[in-house]
Amino acid sequence: MFHDLFGRGSGDYDHNDPPEIDRIWNNFNKRLNRLFKRKGKGGDDQGGDDDSGRDYDDEVNKRKGLRFALVMVAVVGFLFWMGTGVFIVQEGETGVVMTFGRYSHMTSSGVNWRYPSPIQSHEVVNVSQVRTVEVGYRSTLKNKQPKEALMLTNDENIIDIQFAVQYRLKSAADWVFNNRDQEEMVRQVAETSIREIVGRNKMDFVLYEGRDQIAMDTQVLMQEIFDQYQAGVQITNVTMQGVQPPEQVQAAFDDAVKAGQDRERQKNEGEAYANGVIPRAKGTAARLIQEAEGYRDQVIANAEGNAARFKMIVAEYQKAPGVTRDRMYLETMQEIFSNTTKLMMDVKSGSNLLYLPFDKLMSQSAAQSQLQQSSAPNSDAQVLSGTSQMQVPVETGGGSGRSRESRDRGGR
Repeated sequence: MFHDLFGRGSGDYDHNDPPEIDRIWNNFNKRLNRLFKRKGKGGDDQGGDDDSGRDYDDEVNKRKGLRFALVMVAVVGFLFWMGTGVFIVQEGETGVVMTFGRYSHMTSSGVNWRYPSPIQSHEVVNVSQVRTVEVGYRSTLKNKQPKEALMLTNDENIIDIQFAVQYRLKSAADWVFNNRDQEEMVRQVAETSIREIVGRNKMDFVLYEGRDQIAMDTQVLMQEIFDQYQAGVQITNVTMQGVQPPEQVQAAFDDAVKAGQDRERQKNEGEAYANGVIPRAKGTAARLIQEAEGYRDQVIANAEGNAARFKMIVAEYQKAPGVTRDRMYLETMQEIFSNTTKLMMDVKSGSNLLYLPFDKLMSQSAAQSQLQQSSAPNSDAQVLSGTSQMQVPVETGGGSGRSRESRDRGGR
């Protein structure tokens, strides 16, 4: 039957004929066309002979062969159609199977099978990938999006914010079925969240010390929104890329910032100067007070000592007036001569040449003046010694000196 349907057998092969496959295909097409063009079988012939019987058997065999071929084609097509339901899910991905467009189940990584289309379909979702969405800019900070970046603060100031949101998927089914445009949805939620957070705070807080806090609050609020709407998104990080005033007022804002910095600098310098001057002044005042108190105690002590000494001298003088008077005279002269410059002149030899060391006299006078300025309590003694310099006795003769000393003692 196979040979009748597709042509001659292998024994009838002619080397001048086309190749075997092409020849079989051509014979199959001819037989098929002849079969459909035949109007009926040969039962209408009168008194049929053996040729008509053979033709009928051939026709039946041909129809059986055609039916078998169609069944084989249908089986092969069915198997091919069923094979289209096989799909592979890589590691870190999840397959979402849908039956007539409705969620059916999820598959794990590996080789999976579903009913072929249009009964079932599938979508492979990467749940391990960290995705990023940018708000206020695209790719680079220079490519700004003013509609997304400009925001209003609590103190009615406008700032320009660019930030990036990193997230991954925690439910592939929610990600596929509960969101229409997933990336745009994430961007809108991020923009809404940060506008709410910025609107609660003032401009200085957002620009300077509160940048990290703004990012953390935005991440928490975004996660709450995604969980509420079952978006299947897990926020991993919110990174601030740029926070600044709008470009139109950037120059004025920089001037204001510089003025504030200058004010703080001058304030710090004034406080530093005050911290240096005030303790120094207090220390000087305390030192002067202590010196004055010490001088007062010194003067009082000297006065008390002199008074006590005078009382003792008076008592001794009453016991022996002459001896006491001589001793007082000698002590006074000793003190005078020890603090003055003495000039000895020899008048007995009759020499007319005198040498006066004025340089030494001047140096000693300068030293004495400095000593007078440094020690005020001894000023009386220094004045006394200064006056005594003009009263140095000059020996003109051996007996005259003794007579003058005796006269002084007699006068006292």
